[in-house]
Amino acid sequence: MPLIQKYSELLPWGGKITSESLRFFSPIVIWTIFEPTERNHHVLYSALMDYYKAWLQLTDQAAEENNKTKVVRNREAQHRYLTWRAEKDPGFPLLKKLIGESYAKDLVTEFLFEGVHSLGSKSFLDYFPEYARDDGTVNKKRSMIGKSFEARPWDATGEFIGGKDAE
Repeated sequence: MPLIQKYSELLPWGGKITSESLRFFSPIVIWTIFEPTERNHHVLYSALMDYYKAWLQLTDQAAEENNKTKVVRNREAQHRYLTWRAEKDPGFPLLKKLIGESYAKDLVTEFLFEGVHSLGSKSFLDYFPEYARDDGTVNKKRSMIGKSFEARPWDATGEFIGGKDAE
């Protein structure tokens, strides 16, 4: 939490994010838009390095999980996230225009969000049935709930304060 307290002042919240997407973010996420100045690039690079060092410390302290139930639960949570991202990636339309739909799908599922096909067998609609259209296809709207957050929805301790509509 000290890192986000430091960097949320230097890199302010970057605008709207849907509550559906927010469920996959940590309270220490840096979600920002800034002017491309040398100072801002330096701040962002410093944040990246500080987060990376914190991640390295956490991985050094991590113990291998041997509880099979927890391993299965973690794998499913990762698969759920990858499935969400592969379906709802905001960059997909641009990739589709640049390299075609087939190559864009391969890039998204086999590289950017690798694991969609290997970590589990549930489909997007298995995880997110609220996106099902009457014909059984996925509704392509980015937000079904309609709630978005224009300001950081967590307090200084990481407690979610964004409201009851989000997960």
